[in-house]
Amino acid sequence: MIKFAIVGMGHIAKKHIEAIENAEGAVLAAVCDTNPERLTGFSEGVKTYTDLETMLKENEDIAVVNICVPSGLHAKLTKIVAEHKRHIIVEKPMALKLEDAEEMIRVAKENGVKLAVVHPNRFRPAIQKLKEKMDQGAFGKLSHANATVRWNRNQEYYDQAPWRGTKEFDGGVLMNQAIHDLDLMLWLMGPVESVQAMAATRLRNIETEDVAVAVVQFKNGALGVIEAATTIYPKNLEESIAIFGETASVKVSGRTANFIETWDIAGVSEEEKEKVIAEINHDPFGKPGHQCIVEDMVQAIQEDREPVVTGEDGLAPVKLILAILESAETGRKVTLS
Repeated sequence: MIKFAIVGMGHIAKKHIEAIENAEGAVLAAVCDTNPERLTGFSEGVKTYTDLETMLKENEDIAVVNICVPSGLHAKLTKIVAEHKRHIIVEKPMALKLEDAEEMIRVAKENGVKLAVVHPNRFRPAIQKLKEKMDQGAFGKLSHANATVRWNRNQEYYDQAPWRGTKEFDGGVLMNQAIHDLDLMLWLMGPVESVQAMAATRLRNIETEDVAVAVVQFKNGALGVIEAATTIYPKNLEESIAIFGETASVKVSGRTANFIETWDIAGVSEEEKEKVIAEINHDPFGKPGHQCIVEDMVQAIQEDREPVVTGEDGLAPVKLILAILESAETGRKVTLS
């Protein structure tokens, strides 16, 4: 069994606990948080700590540390864990600054440890089907893509903790909510060449944007449209990713992007189409994405390979988001290197 530890026992840590408990080949050995009140209720076999370095020094058999602290602290803690020669699973966004993300990748490689970033939406059954078709070349020449996040995060959500919605520790709708869909867009369409964007803080009392729109051009020449908001009244309305090409149009959507809305692909009969949609509707959520990330790390260690979602994969949407914010601030088109 591969022993895991979690640092940062806030809201998202619950998903990591469930993922480790349900993952084949993984076991939760320790948890860490500077607030001791968050360290109660764990089973006898799980050790609790208020200091990360103490946990690592006293438990040399811990192989992987899941980092679940506020985003602005990811780089600092990744460095500590990597220097103790432990593998890392870090929540999205991997960092809020480009130099921090690059440093995380560098320090992991320098210390010979694996770095995985939590982008769980890649493992959704409908997204997996879409990726499979794209890899088969079913779309022909790509025309454009669309990523939409129309969600609600009310003021109470941001008021839960003083770091929420701050530039230093959290980021806005792009870094927190839409990053999942930007990761999917990049995974499916490839890297972005340039972006033109606008962003605003319209309804929430936060430092960062609560709504943003952007137009991108991919390196392959295709175009893309991004719309992201946490201002939707009164609840989450839609999350979708749509891809259009000369021989296919596919849209995966729903309140969360788990359902096939459009599946029109040249050479795919109506019967085949209905079969795919029925298969997805039978189990739209599949195995939890966090569990997939944990199980992949177990296998990556056993097989001595890179995780499925690497540090470089985590860097790509951060880079795109920072370019969107730069374009929104300057009013100019930003070219990505």
